[in-house]
Amino acid sequence: MPGRLTVGLFNSYDPRRFLEAHRRALVRAAPLALAFDASLATFGFPYDDLAANGGRTSENRGRGAAEKRGQGEPVELRTPVEIAEYVARTTSVAGAKGAEDSPDSFVELARAGRFHVFDYPKKGFPPQLGVVVLTTEHAQCPKDTSARAVARDLVDGKSQLLVFGLGPHGTPPEVREAAAWELDVTARHVGLETATAMGAVLGAVAAHLEMLST
Repeated sequence: MPGRLTVGLFNSYDPRRFLEAHRRALVRAAPLALAFDASLATFGFPYDDLAANGGRTSENRGRGAAEKRGQGEPVELRTPVEIAEYVARTTSVAGAKGAEDSPDSFVELARAGRFHVFDYPKKGFPPQLGVVVLTTEHAQCPKDTSARAVARDLVDGKSQLLVFGLGPHGTPPEVREAAAWELDVTARHVGLETATAMGAVLGAVAAHLEMLST
């Protein structure tokens, strides 16, 4: 049986405030995970802040913006499905409709049991997600790996967790220490915007999976 592939979003922004960047990352990662048969996991996302402020991000509250889209009143977000449905319903990012009878890719992913929520991994990443691979333009020997190697491990039944850092400073040193491997998808130490990097990595892994399966 092939291993499972999971896209992990590690929050390197303010751990107490839910930002528009968090919302954008979620609704952009979900269709990629859905398209490439992967799961999506978040680490350290401040969903409590989103719930306490009725879906209003920190930026909107700071600007004193008027409440929109039914936002403002505190809500309960207890499960991954509730989080996905609420984020999809209250986002303006293109493609995220979130209607009950026409779920967007984020809601579809969550309802399929492929969206997972975790606190910061203080004692290591959840082992059920598999081998930790940090995606970074600073991959260094002896930890550097390739999309082909990730695909080969998946074919061999070894689940893989691809960690993407959110925020201008990337992931903290302890995440790098916890990673078994480091992947620079460009192989040229070129930094990519997070959504671009996710698409490039997942596309490369999928291409190698197809070649290895034929």
